[in-house]
Amino acid sequence: MQAAQILTVLIIALSILLMLVHPRDLPEVYWIGGGALLLVLLRLVPLKLAGRAVAEGLDVYLFLIGMMLLSELAREHDVFDRLSSLAVRSANGSCSRLFTLVYVIGTVVTIFMSNDATAIVLTPAILTAVRKARVEPLPHLFTCALIANAASFTLPISNPANLVVFRNGMPPLGHWLLSFGVPSILSILATYAAMRRIFRKELRATIEYEVEAKPLTRNGILVLGGLAATVLVLLTASSLDKDLGLPTCLAALATTAVVSLKAQTNPLRLAREISWGTLILVAGLFVMVDAVESIGALKLTQTWLTWVQSLTPAAGALVTSFAVGIANNLINNLPLGLIAGGTLQAAHANGLIANAVLIGVDLGPNLSVTGSLATIIWLIALRKENLHVNFWSFLKVGIVVMPVALLLSIGGAILIQMLFHLP
Repeated sequence: MQAAQILTVLIIALSILLMLVHPRDLPEVYWIGGGALLLVLLRLVPLKLAGRAVAEGLDVYLFLIGMMLLSELAREHDVFDRLSSLAVRSANGSCSRLFTLVYVIGTVVTIFMSNDATAIVLTPAILTAVRKARVEPLPHLFTCALIANAASFTLPISNPANLVVFRNGMPPLGHWLLSFGVPSILSILATYAAMRRIFRKELRATIEYEVEAKPLTRNGILVLGGLAATVLVLLTASSLDKDLGLPTCLAALATTAVVSLKAQTNPLRLAREISWGTLILVAGLFVMVDAVESIGALKLTQTWLTWVQSLTPAAGALVTSFAVGIANNLINNLPLGLIAGGTLQAAHANGLIANAVLIGVDLGPNLSVTGSLATIIWLIALRKENLHVNFWSFLKVGIVVMPVALLLSIGGAILIQMLFHLP
C-alpha cells in the first residue's frame, strides 16, 4: 500500500475514533469535518471528488433538515412534553403500564419521524415526566434509545441510514413493506420483551405522585396535523419510488409557515435551533467513504460479500446481519451504512443479502452506545441532566436485547423471502 493510501486510512480511522470518543466534549462534527478537510488540504482527495461526494448526499441533507425542523417545531409547542405527561397519567400508578405506553409512543415517533427525533426530542420529554412522577427513569429512558433503532427500518423514513444504504435505489414502498414489515414487527416485539425481562424489578414499582394534565394547545394540534400531512406526503413519494429528501423538506417548511403564522412567531428562530453541524458531519462522512472507494479499499468488503453470497441464502443473511450489526459498534452506523451502500452497489447485490445489510445497520447499534449517532445524542442528553449511563451499563442491556431482536428479525426476513421469492 502506498504512503498516500496509508495516510488516508489513518486520517479516516482517527477521525471516526475521535467522533466516537469526542474528547474535551467537542462535537462530533469537528472531528469528521476536520478529517475530511485535512484529506482535501493534503490532496489525498481531489477537490472535484470531494465536491461530488458532498453533492451525493443532497437527498439525505434535505431529509434531515425537514425532520429536524419538524422535531424542533414539535418541541417548541410542547407536543412531546404533553404526550409524555399524558402517558404518565394514563399509566394509573403502574410503572409497567407506563413502560408500555412510552414504548408505544417511541415506536410511533421513530416510525413516522425517524429515530433521531426519538433520541433528541422524546428523551428529554420522557425524563421530565418520569422525574415529576418520581419513578426510576432508566427503564423508560432505555426505551427511547432502543426503540429508536428497533423500529427504524419499518419505513424508509424511519432512519436516515436507510437513505444512505439505498441511496442509489430506494425500494418502492410496497416492496419495502413486504420485505421489512414482518422483520420490523419481530424486532419491535423482541426488544420490548427483552427489556421487560431486564427491568422487571424496576417495573414492579408503583407511581405515587400525579403529573398535571396538559392538553395540547391549538398550535400543538396544528403541529400534529402538519406531521400527519408530512407522513402522507412521504409515503406517497415512497410508493411512487421518488426521492424523499425534497418532499420532507418542503412539507416541513409548509408546516412551519402555517404554524408560525397562526402562532405569530418568528420561524427563523426554529432554523437557528437546527443542528446544522449534523449536516456537515454527514457530508464529511460522504467525502471519507468516497476516499476509501478511491484507494480501492472497498475491494475487501466486496470480496467478503462475494464469499457470503456463496453460502446458502439463509446462512448468508445470518452472517451478514450479525457481521454488519457488530461492526456498527466499532465505527458507527452512519459511516458503515455509507460503506455498505457502496459495497452493495459495486457488487450489484440485492434481495435478501441487501435486506440483511440494512437490518444489521439499523438494529445493530442497540448493542452499545457507540452504535449510532442517535444513541450518542441520547447519551449526551442524559449527561446534560446529570444522568450517567456508561459504556458497560449500556452493553449489559444491549448484549441481551440486540442479538435476540436481530436473530428474530433476520429470521422473519428469510421467511418472507422463502414465501414470496422476492427479487
